[in-house]
Amino acid sequence: MDRDSATPPAGDADGHGTPGYRALVLAMLLLVYIFNFIDRQILGILAVPVKAELGLTDTQLGLLGGIAFALLYSTAAVPLGWLADRTSRTWVITGALVVWSGFTALCGVAQNFWTLFLCRLGVGVGEAGGVAPSFSLISSYFPARQRARALAVYSLGIPVGSALGVLFGGYIAAHIDWRAAFIVVGLAGILLAPLFRLVVREPRQRQEATVAADLRLGPVLVMLAGKPSFWLLAFGAASSSIVGYGLAFWVPSVLQRSFGLDIVGTSQFLGALLAAGGIAGVMLGGVLGDKLGRGNRRMLVGVPALSFLVAVPLFAMGIMSQTLSWGMFLLMLVPMALGYVWLAPVISAVQHLVHPRMRATAVASFLFINNLLGPGLGTFMLGWMSDLLLPIYPEEGLRYAMLFSLAFYLLAALLMALAARTLPQDWVE
Repeated sequence: MDRDSATPPAGDADGHGTPGYRALVLAMLLLVYIFNFIDRQILGILAVPVKAELGLTDTQLGLLGGIAFALLYSTAAVPLGWLADRTSRTWVITGALVVWSGFTALCGVAQNFWTLFLCRLGVGVGEAGGVAPSFSLISSYFPARQRARALAVYSLGIPVGSALGVLFGGYIAAHIDWRAAFIVVGLAGILLAPLFRLVVREPRQRQEATVAADLRLGPVLVMLAGKPSFWLLAFGAASSSIVGYGLAFWVPSVLQRSFGLDIVGTSQFLGALLAAGGIAGVMLGGVLGDKLGRGNRRMLVGVPALSFLVAVPLFAMGIMSQTLSWGMFLLMLVPMALGYVWLAPVISAVQHLVHPRMRATAVASFLFINNLLGPGLGTFMLGWMSDLLLPIYPEEGLRYAMLFSLAFYLLAALLMALAARTLPQDWVE
């Protein structure tokens, strides 16, 4: 068999390759996605020592955690997704992994705000080429009836990678320093790249079709722009990501500032929260997406809308808790899970807005909006609001900034509910 082709497929509806090889491909894609989020989120747990050594403000930390990463991550995702549709998705993912891991390692030698800002830009450029081609590969390998669950397994990279970034970053920083944490996780990602390229192959049918394909970027974007569901899903997801990324980045600082936890205790508390809540929420979304979405496509976005509504009061109570206890942990755990429910069903819905050969470009366009506003605005906005509220709440400005940000979950619920009305007519079989 050609190294770049898998077992001959039975068609998009039935998936490609044997069940065993599909599982192996999914496992490798998940592993790369875990590294994606380790590198993306590790700055959150290291924010306190980084701020102290480099003399940064919360606003500057927000820029490093948000706009510095999201600016080129968002803008490069669309052309890289288009490149993956036209060429080899596996090569694009491999190259992306090397680039973002290398820049993560370079963060460990940054000497001031601007050098760290430039390194975070590089992380964003690299990670732009990893996610959309992976979603497209999963949709090629897995049959439609299993797709939401497969996407859910892949999306476990978000909570697992975030949790491991918190745990590894906190442990290495406590025993060595924050610079070593960046260097170690960056070099580990570079070592993974050749193994990924060796194991994961393009489906043969897709590889042969790519050679003759005349897939231009403009027509794909025009098609998406004409579908109301695309805009509602993209801005709904972005609104939820403003909250999700903002909390993931700033909760470590609150735990250390307001509750006096050290960096190891913070990493354990937040790591457990992200892992348990995130895994439960992602898998719940995948199962519900496959079961409910099969009979009623509107449920692919109706379930996330309800999840956001329920999460708001629970998050508010957890954020404003006065003592660090199991009660606070549970108050944060349930809404943390609900905040991840949207991933698999919404990504599945976005991919059904276009022809299968356009999926990577469609997802990249969706991620452009989601990530420019989500990590780009959410992390910065909370840091800026924290500095703004400092004269009013000298010790608790960051907590009140988190509380006010929950309004974006309400906006996300509204936009998802509107998308449920337009999705059936925008759907492509």
